[in-house]
Amino acid sequence: MKQDAIIIGGSFAGLAGAMMLARARRPITVIDAGLPRNRFAGHSHGFLGHDGRPGSDILADARAQLLAYPTVTFVEGTAVHAGGGIDDFSVELDTGAVLEGRRLLIASGVRDNLPDIPGIAERWGKTVLHCPYCHGFEIGGGAIGVIAGSPLSYHQAALVADWGYVTFFTNDMPLEQEALDLLTRRNVRLAPGKVAAISDAGGGGLSVEVENKPGTTVKAIFVATKLDVHNPIVDALQCRLEETPMGTIIDTDAMKATSVAGVFAAGDAARAVGNITFAAADGSMAALAIHRSLIF
Repeated sequence: MKQDAIIIGGSFAGLAGAMMLARARRPITVIDAGLPRNRFAGHSHGFLGHDGRPGSDILADARAQLLAYPTVTFVEGTAVHAGGGIDDFSVELDTGAVLEGRRLLIASGVRDNLPDIPGIAERWGKTVLHCPYCHGFEIGGGAIGVIAGSPLSYHQAALVADWGYVTFFTNDMPLEQEALDLLTRRNVRLAPGKVAAISDAGGGGLSVEVENKPGTTVKAIFVATKLDVHNPIVDALQCRLEETPMGTIIDTDAMKATSVAGVFAAGDAARAVGNITFAAADGSMAALAIHRSLIF
């Protein structure tokens, strides 16, 4: 049976979109591989009404609520190819199954490319973090590190200074005078040189090693990842992409429509700066636009 919409991605953007379309009594299918971007973090913060809950629990509740709507179908798996056009899309799964739909909503998120520094990947989402609004309060102040990962990382260092005493590890990134002036105003300490490794320190902290210098102990580290939205679906549909200082995302208009007629995108896949609130709002907006496009 051809669905009115196929939603690729069952995290916050995809489920928020599914809820809107389910309440419009539209037949939809949600494809979910069970790998949300925030799966590395034990708890979610800043999402109204759910502060401090594990993100997996919030998603589980949302899925259970959606399954009460008779027009919603969930499919476990990964979308590996998409083709066709408006009113006649097809999506192939890694299981070999093929789904057909009139509209597509890409809510498959992005890949976080971390700096190539030993010790970062295994601590990602725990003591190596990306968003101070999501995790800064729980650090409780004190020594915090920020590692340069992009030319705008000094903005992150200046921002994080509201949550503690920041050491900015420049990782051999040159800084203009404007950046130096801002960091001075924000009382950010500079640690020049290439970061060699990160290791555990006493008391649950981290030691950041710069070249051959003694390690600097911090309670946590913030680092900006490089976003990469490329996946088989985005590439197959040839959606127009947007290059941002944070990396590559899908280009959408205010209603979350992509450059391909009938294809919409929401959440981190189409937003350079994301959190759960933004993702859910984008998914809802995309669903409203999809519903309108099916009528008008």
